[in-house]
This record gives sequence, structure tokens and C-alpha cells, in this order.
Amino acid sequence: MPSVPDALRVQDALLKSEPLALLRERIRDSKTRFDAVRGCFPPAMLVNIQPGPVDEAGWSLLVANAALAAKLRQYIPRLEAALKRQGLPVREIRIKVHNG
Repeated sequence: MPSVPDALRVQDALLKSEPLALLRERIRDSKTRFDAVRGCFPPAMLVNIQPGPVDEAGWSLLVANAALAAKLRQYIPRLEAALKRQGLPVREIRIKVHNG
């Protein structure tokens, strides 16, 4: 019976695969951005906001419902200022309702 090679650990696969390395970098970028703006939100609001994807056009924040999305849009200038203070590039900030 032919032997089966050992499977790569996820961390090793992330390091060896260029597309996965890019994904890892984008996840890290999103977390860094979220950490930079976290203080802009009241604690009760923060529990319903998650960092979303970063791409060439901008960054998304994922929220629990449409009402929170509408409220969060009012925070965009404050979020942009927080990103600038941290020296992070400011691109479009998108607010998306995430069901799940």
C-alpha cells in the first residue's frame, strides 16, 4: 500500500502558500484597523461589530442589524480620524449587515 505523506499543519500551509499568506496579511490588517477604532464605540455597540475584509478599495465592518449599520455610518468620520492617528491608510470604510 502506498504511504500517504504527512499533512501540512495549517500554519505551515499559510507560510508556504502565497494566496494564503495574502489572506493572512489581510486578516491581520483588518484586526489592526479594528483595534485602532475600537475606542470610538460605546461598549454596548462594540459587542455587535466585527472586523470584516480589507481589499484594495477599502475595509468593511460587519454589524448585527440594519439599525446598527445606520448608526455606525454616523461614526465614519471619527473612524477615519482614528485610523489616521495610528498612521494607517484611510480608504473607504464600508458597513455591512452580517447575518451569522
